[in-house]
Amino acid sequence: MSLWNKQPMFTHPNKQASFPNLRRLFIDSRSDDEEREVSRRAFYNAVLFMGSVAVFSLIAQRMNGVR
Repeated sequence: MSLWNKQPMFTHPNKQASFPNLRRLFIDSRSDDEEREVSRRAFYNAVLFMGSVAVFSLIAQRMNGVR
């Protein structure tokens, strides 16, 4: 049984289970300022990751080119 609607989760083999939208639950549990901060932090982490991949790629290219 589902906790949200008190109906069996799988009523028919071809139907999908009805789950709440998890992203919506997380957004609703935070204030606008908290959501903005989380989004900003995720953006900076993505930029930092892409930058570090680029730096390591350049280092690897230079190390292979020295030989």
